[in-house]
Amino acid sequence: MMEFDYRKELTKIPHKPGVYQYFDKDDTLIYVGKAKDLRNRVGSYFVNQTQLNSKTRVLVRKINRIAFTIVDTEIDAWLLENNLIKKHQPRYNVMLKDDKTYPWIVIKQEHFPRIFWTRKYIKDGSKYYGPYASVGMMHIILDMIRELFPLRTCNLNLAPENIAKGKYKVCLEYQIGNCKGPCEGYQSEEDYDQNLADIKDILNGKISMVTNRLKEQMHAAVEAMDFEAAHKSKVKLDKLSNYQSKSTVVSSSITNVDVFSIASEDNYAFVNFLKVVNGVVIQTQTVELKKRLDETDAELLAIAIPQIRSKFRSHSREIIVPFELDIEGNEDMRFLVPKLGDKKKLLELSLKNVAYFKKERLLQYEKLNPEIKTERVLKQMQKDLRLPVLPRHIECFDNSNIQGNYPVSAVVVFKDAKPSKKDYRHFNVKTVEGPNDFATMEEAVFRRYRRLLDEDQSLPQLIVIDGGKGQLGAALKSLKLLGIEKKVTVIGIAKRLEELFYPGDQYPLYLDKKSETLKIIQHLRDEAHRFGITFHRNQRSRKTFVSDLDNIPGVGKVSVEKLLKTFRSVKKVKEASDEELKKVLNLKQVQALRQYFADETK
Repeated sequence: MMEFDYRKELTKIPHKPGVYQYFDKDDTLIYVGKAKDLRNRVGSYFVNQTQLNSKTRVLVRKINRIAFTIVDTEIDAWLLENNLIKKHQPRYNVMLKDDKTYPWIVIKQEHFPRIFWTRKYIKDGSKYYGPYASVGMMHIILDMIRELFPLRTCNLNLAPENIAKGKYKVCLEYQIGNCKGPCEGYQSEEDYDQNLADIKDILNGKISMVTNRLKEQMHAAVEAMDFEAAHKSKVKLDKLSNYQSKSTVVSSSITNVDVFSIASEDNYAFVNFLKVVNGVVIQTQTVELKKRLDETDAELLAIAIPQIRSKFRSHSREIIVPFELDIEGNEDMRFLVPKLGDKKKLLELSLKNVAYFKKERLLQYEKLNPEIKTERVLKQMQKDLRLPVLPRHIECFDNSNIQGNYPVSAVVVFKDAKPSKKDYRHFNVKTVEGPNDFATMEEAVFRRYRRLLDEDQSLPQLIVIDGGKGQLGAALKSLKLLGIEKKVTVIGIAKRLEELFYPGDQYPLYLDKKSETLKIIQHLRDEAHRFGITFHRNQRSRKTFVSDLDNIPGVGKVSVEKLLKTFRSVKKVKEASDEELKKVLNLKQVQALRQYFADETK
């Protein structure tokens, strides 16, 4: 097999708009793309490959043949690309993740047409409305239509000659008023078709036209003193008004537009579609796309729009999008990025829907695969805290002392955003006398990372110091002494306003109070405080016991340890009887202990 020579292939490709196709060594289509300039676009895959992401580099290595199709305009390229992707489903192209068959409302092509819902779209001349992403909304519309207009539900062949021959008899639906009995000639096709005209307007979103006709009929009936007919029109008007109030009304000036918005993550993207007719949102759907080659939002939206419009058979000339797309419109279609007004509100509605859908779907994924949430949280922390790498290993320091007595320091460790309690450590401060928080922090940080370096253990990606600029500076001093200040990121968190300080930056960073990044940092700080305080209390209590008992003449260190082991506290030692004390001490020691505590109370 001849080796693929991309330079030779490029000379065959013109500088024109079109669609290119990549085939592998088995001549299987693996990717379809569109371009304003075919040669430049295809060439970009092979020049400066170091700038490509890893997935795209894998794709390029598999290319064994290139085919291309020249078209007249970018729109033609866009539509052809979409058709080829749908037909061949190449491995490296983004595909809509949507295996549902949505229902339609159909008006059959027949005498006295039936109206019902179906999941099969048959090209038999019938009129189809939809598809409806919400089955519930579709049934609400159908039920309202059946309440407003008496329609037949049977599947009889109501051709004029069959009715004339008297082949059929009215059924129960006629008796209860749900049908006007066209099977026996009690209703003409003209009268039936008048109802159909209103139904078609309702299904097209033109409710105001129907309500205007009903108002005219009601007023005409009143003038003719036909109050029963007027009442029927009034009931229909009320039902239509009730239905319309439940619809999402935007603005009656917006006649027929499609709205698209997108929200994406690292591996997934979600696209929301709204169809607006006469100021009412009549269709809405959000679809999911799985990224293949780290596509941008603009690229993904350009792929999704033709697929969704094709699925919903939308031919709206105006398409509202959140940002400019690299596609030029034509007479039949134009893209608009609204800046204000009703169309801007419509885009915001779509963005709100897609954000909600993305949040719910990612929560589902994270419940099934907790590691997905971990990766997302770590990437968000990396972004929020401006870190060069993911903070998989984080450590947080906190000091504890009471009026300078018994100073201790603690470090807690989080791995993959969760506490790793087996790695927690505490330090009895050795080189600091008196209340000096900065020196205590300096010693603790130095001892911690001196030991990690000596034992050849990995350093954390992020160090959090509980305190402001002073404690942060002390920690940084130790890191510099160890020569690792550039190998880790260190930040300080001040308690009062949850300010984050960086070395050398006079202005603090403020994170959103609801952000997951801030919550994890607060969790780190609180854990360090809890762990440090617990250790400090234990140290303080032990040293207090020992200092009291160590001062008793004739009672040595070994005897003190026996007393604490037997009675557990100084209080219980005081309360013990002489007989109980003699089990641990000799008579002289018991007398000395009694005398010591008696003198202490004077």
